[in-house]
Amino acid sequence: MSTRRKPVVYIVSAPSGSGKSTLVNVLLAMTPRLDFSISYTTRPPRGSEQNGKQYYFVVREEFEQMIAADEFLEHAFLYGKDYYGTARRFLREAEDKGNDLLLDIDVQGAAQIKKKLPDAVSIFVLPPDRKTLEWRLRKRGEDSEEVIDRRLDEARREIENYDKYDYILINDKLEESSDSLQAIVEAERLRQSGRPLSAEEKKIVDRADCHRLADARPRVVPILASFRTPLS
Repeated sequence: MSTRRKPVVYIVSAPSGSGKSTLVNVLLAMTPRLDFSISYTTRPPRGSEQNGKQYYFVVREEFEQMIAADEFLEHAFLYGKDYYGTARRFLREAEDKGNDLLLDIDVQGAAQIKKKLPDAVSIFVLPPDRKTLEWRLRKRGEDSEEVIDRRLDEARREIENYDKYDYILINDKLEESSDSLQAIVEAERLRQSGRPLSAEEKKIVDRADCHRLADARPRVVPILASFRTPLS
């Protein structure tokens, strides 16, 4: 009798402008058997966003009905106006297919998921420093000065939660960061397999381990300091 494989659940969080979406898109394109959980939200679509692609856009009444029916792994009411949430069905569907599941969620949602799924693998993507994050936000050309200031302040608060994550990925060079994110995903699969590893597989695990919290902590300290130091 075959034993059903339990999906590895990967949580990726990051301050807005850290390049998380690009890293996640590359990871999904390069990694077999990895499903992506599209969040539900009550906020209206922006720009060219499409329902079922970036988010599932639903009215508040429908979202609250889903909460009442316990259909979310996590949900939050953000900025005092909109709900965001991760539906349980994505985990069931991944398990049915024998796939793993990737969640792109904020710090608050990640904490809820870890409480319900302690074995979930959490990855925090960081910018190299405050100056770089501000440059990236301005380069996008999507936000007003007021919104950029708010995002930078939110980033500082989010980064202070870095030690609640299993892995820290500082997104300085996109290609290197992308390779490291793929290594983390593969290393966790290799660990779950429980079989002896080849020399090449051990290299993948070693690369992933460089980003474990204990090893990454010294590299995070100056980043956090750059957000706390007032700019002249």
